[in-house]
Amino acid sequence: MADPKLPTRMDKDSPVRVRLRRINADVAKPYPPSGDGSGWWARLKAALGTSSSDFVNATLLQLQSAARLPGSGLSEVAMNAALSFIENAKPQTEIEAALVIQMACTHAAGMAVLSRVAGGHGGDRHIAMMAAAASKLLRAYALQVETLRRMRVGGSQFMRIEHVHIEPNAQAVIGNLRTLSKGNE
Repeated sequence: MADPKLPTRMDKDSPVRVRLRRINADVAKPYPPSGDGSGWWARLKAALGTSSSDFVNATLLQLQSAARLPGSGLSEVAMNAALSFIENAKPQTEIEAALVIQMACTHAAGMAVLSRVAGGHGGDRHIAMMAAAASKLLRAYALQVETLRRMRVGGSQFMRIEHVHIEPNAQAVIGNLRTLSKGNE
């Protein structure tokens, strides 16, 4: 029986999704929700910015391990949320895809840790430890976002060094100066 939450066919406007058939408690075999295996596989490759089936297989296994909901094991919801995140970032190469996969997993882990902090379970020390872990994960996520931005638009920065010679008993102003016209005084 088809899950009413999943689309029955994969159109190009809907995010790429997976269904999971459990093999054991920790591993499941992903399969297409619509039955169109070759079209689904092509969508996964496009979503991951790759032409490599091995990269797609490895990514799906990595997502199973990393993208889990708090207090649960394998989750189609977590897998599909991570895939939607990745597809929306539109990675163009395997390197970009690897970074975006890390971003999706870091985000999921950060949210899971934050939910434990918000629950207030445990003593003050435990809550402080969880808050510190959440802070590190969220900081790592922000760095990953900045790294992706730099990869795409270039992160070239430049420093301009100028030597200024000032004679004894002279005055100098260093910086960006703007003169005011008579109308702006």
